[in-house]
Amino acid sequence: MRSVVYPGSFDPITNGHSDLIDRASRLFDRVVVAVARDSAKDPTFSADERVELARSVCERMSNVEVVPFSGLLVDFAHAAQVHVIMRGLRAVSDFEYEFQLAGMNRRMAPDIETLFLTPAEQYAYISSSLVKQIARLGGDVSAFVAPSVHAALRQRFG
Repeated sequence: MRSVVYPGSFDPITNGHSDLIDRASRLFDRVVVAVARDSAKDPTFSADERVELARSVCERMSNVEVVPFSGLLVDFAHAAQVHVIMRGLRAVSDFEYEFQLAGMNRRMAPDIETLFLTPAEQYAYISSSLVKQIARLGGDVSAFVAPSVHAALRQRFG
C-alpha cells in the first residue's frame, strides 16, 4: 500500500490544503493528514478543533484519515508506516524553508522521502494566516475555506 503523510498545523484548513489532499488521494492508496499538536505558531483553534475541521473537509475522501500528532514528524511517519511526506509549495518563498526541513528529515530518517506539490493556481495565494486575518477583521473568507471552516471562523471571530 502506498501511503503519504501530509503534516501541518491546519489552523484552519483551507481550500489550498484540501486541493492538495484531494490530489494526493488520487496518487496514494492512503493519505494521513497529520495535524500538529506542537506548533511554534499560536493557534486560533485547538488541536482537537483543527482535527475535527480537517475531518469535516476530508470526509468525502475514503482513503484519507486525519489524526493529531506530537513530536518529530519522522517518528510519527515511522509509527504510521508511512515513507513519504508531502509538503505544499505555494511560492518560491516557501521553498527555502521546506527544502531545509526536507534535508533535516532525510538526515534523521533516510528511508523517508519528501514530495512537494503545488496547489492549483486558484489556491496558490491562500494561506491560513491570511484567512484568519481577513476573518478577524470581518471579511468574507467563504471563497478560501470549506463551509464548515467558514462557520467555525465566524463563530470564533463573531
